[in-house]
Amino acid sequence: MGSTYAGVDGYCPLASYIGSHGFCMELSLRPGTQHSAKHTEDNLLRVIPLAQRLSAAGPKAPLLARLDSGFNSAALMGCLESMNQRTNRPGLPQVDWIIKWNTRSTDRVEMAAQIDAAINTVGAVRWARPRVGKRVALWEQAVAVAGVVRPVRRVLRLIERTISAGGQHLIVPEYELDGWTTTLPGRMGPEQIIALYADHGTHEQFHAEFKTDLDLTRLPSGKFDTNALVCELAALTMNILRLMGQSGLLGPDAPVRYPAKRRRIKTVMQELIYRAGRLIEHGRCLVLGLGANDRAATVFKRLHAQLAAAP
Repeated sequence: MGSTYAGVDGYCPLASYIGSHGFCMELSLRPGTQHSAKHTEDNLLRVIPLAQRLSAAGPKAPLLARLDSGFNSAALMGCLESMNQRTNRPGLPQVDWIIKWNTRSTDRVEMAAQIDAAINTVGAVRWARPRVGKRVALWEQAVAVAGVVRPVRRVLRLIERTISAGGQHLIVPEYELDGWTTTLPGRMGPEQIIALYADHGTHEQFHAEFKTDLDLTRLPSGKFDTNALVCELAALTMNILRLMGQSGLLGPDAPVRYPAKRRRIKTVMQELIYRAGRLIEHGRCLVLGLGANDRAATVFKRLHAQLAAAP
C-alpha cells in the first residue's frame, strides 16, 4: 500500500480486458506508489499471448492493444512488438497497438505558430473551422521507436479556442493537444485511429463495475498478498457473471429491458443470482420453487440446464 495519484493510501490495480463486452484477462494488484508503466512488460508477456491464442481459437479477429498515456513508453512498445516475433506461428494474429501520447512537455502555442507559419507551404497542415472561434488541425507524422521495425506513426490533433462553446470570448486562446502512436496501416486515416481509441473510455465502466457491483472500492485486508488473491477471484467472478449475462439476458426469453450489447454485473446478479425461492420436499424429491410470476425463471432454467450439461 502507498500514496496513489489521488493522494490517498491505496493500491494500483492494472486491469486488462478483451473484446467490447468486458471480459477481464487479468486484474493485477500493484502498490499505490508504482507508476503505470513500471514492470508492465511482465503483464503484457502474460496477457498478450493469451489474447492471441483466444483470438486464433475463437473469432479469428485481428488483435489491437489499446493503452492510455500512462503507458507511453518505448520499452512497452518494443515489448508489444516482440509478441509478433516470439509467436510468429501460423494461425496467431499479429498484434497492433494504439497508445495515447503523453503531451505534457509539448509547447502547444509554439506548435500552433508553426502551423500558421507554414500555412502557404505545399502539403502543410490545414486548420478546419467547425464553428466560429474554434480551429482544429489534424495530421500525422512518422516516428522511430527502438525495437520496432514496422512503420510507426503518430496522429496529432490540435484544437485552438478563442470563443468558448457558450459564446464567451477568451482573453487568451485555449489550446488542447492530443496524440496517438500506432502501428495500424496507413490506409486507416487519422479519424479512424481516433475513433478506435475513443472506445477506451468504455473501460472506465468496467472498472466501475469492479468497484461498485463487486464492492471492491476498498479491499478487505491489510496484507498485499491477500488483496492480490481477492483481485484474481474478482476477475474470475466478473467473467462468470458476464458470461451468464451475455448468454441469458440478451435473448428473446430474457426479462424485458432496454436493448443493449451487454448487461451490467449488478443487473446479472439481480436477475439471476439474488433470487427468492423455496426448497420443497415432495414425493421423496427436492423441488426448488422459484415462483410462477418470476420474469427471469425461464432464463434461470435454461442457463442451469446449459451449465449442468457442460463437460
